[in-house]
Amino acid sequence: MKTRMLKVITVVFLGISVASFTTNSSASKKKKQTIKVALLLDTSNSMDGLISQAKAQLWEIVNELSYAKYGIQKPDLEIALYEYGNDSLEASDGFVRQVLPFNSDLDEISEKLFSLTTNGGKEYCGEVISTSLQNLSWGKNKNDLRLLFIAGNEPFTQGKINYKEAISDAKEKDVIINTIFCGNYNQGISGMWQDGAHLGGGDYMTINQNKKVVHVVTPYDTDIIILNKKLNKTYIYYGNKGSALYKKQAIQDSNASSYSAPVSVGRTISKSKRFYKNSSWDLVDKSEDTKVDYSTIKRENLPKELKKMSDTELKRYVEIQREKRILIKKEINQLDKKRRAYIAKQKKESIKKNELESVMINAIKKQAERKNYTW
Repeated sequence: MKTRMLKVITVVFLGISVASFTTNSSASKKKKQTIKVALLLDTSNSMDGLISQAKAQLWEIVNELSYAKYGIQKPDLEIALYEYGNDSLEASDGFVRQVLPFNSDLDEISEKLFSLTTNGGKEYCGEVISTSLQNLSWGKNKNDLRLLFIAGNEPFTQGKINYKEAISDAKEKDVIINTIFCGNYNQGISGMWQDGAHLGGGDYMTINQNKKVVHVVTPYDTDIIILNKKLNKTYIYYGNKGSALYKKQAIQDSNASSYSAPVSVGRTISKSKRFYKNSSWDLVDKSEDTKVDYSTIKRENLPKELKKMSDTELKRYVEIQREKRILIKKEINQLDKKRRAYIAKQKKESIKKNELESVMINAIKKQAERKNYTW
């Protein structure tokens, strides 16, 4: 009888211990905040300027978001991309296409954005809003910042799906709807773009989509671009897709530089920030995220000069490249501080008043503050 009672007490005691440990452990794990931005871009014939601004200003938008904080934490960033209003898209899908689901791979985001082309079409705002709200993984973390930006120049009322009905779904998902009309402010109001933003809890903005993007050239640009070349040399591709993804990085560098030196500078700065991670194909980033078993790294997928290295030699080589990268990123960030100060002194902010970058950043900061994000 005593033995049986002892067993019961032990089981109960252990049960309490395990339960309390589990509760405390799960309570200690707090979900990290994520800024989720969905871009819904009109790619009909008249929107060449809009797409050009998006390509030219992507990196400055990403860089500004990298300074966001939630308390002492720094949130992650995910960007999704949709196109609508293009005749080359399926009519059965309402001339809407998901170009990219929520993604944190900045090279992938750049590649998809630069792949966009324009063509005449029918712009159904309600359709693309509804599709993106239903198909994207918006998540349920109450502290996430969920933002949708739709840009175009036709009436907001076109298509079978009423924009009011589509926006009602946004409130259930805690998504803020922002509208960017490409054209005259009052024309956008009469086209119900302002009403769409009002119902979605966001901002109504207008831009001149055909305005040439103005970049401030600084004395630090050349040095930053040189550092980008040094930074690229610290990447060590691995895995079946490593070489292809390493080449993709170079292609996106080229896409940025094809616009202008300041756009290339903006991308380089993005590559020096925390949002730019390539653990899936770069051994340096992978070694920062987890302990690497170098005996499992297939040598045939490595750069030619590393194929015959022993595990110890490869590990040391990765460590050396990591140390180099830390110093290069530090130097880029120091130059970026000087660059930002220089741009501020030039007082060129007014030049960007009606451009995509400025209206988006202003809206994001204002709406982020309402959810206790700071800069």
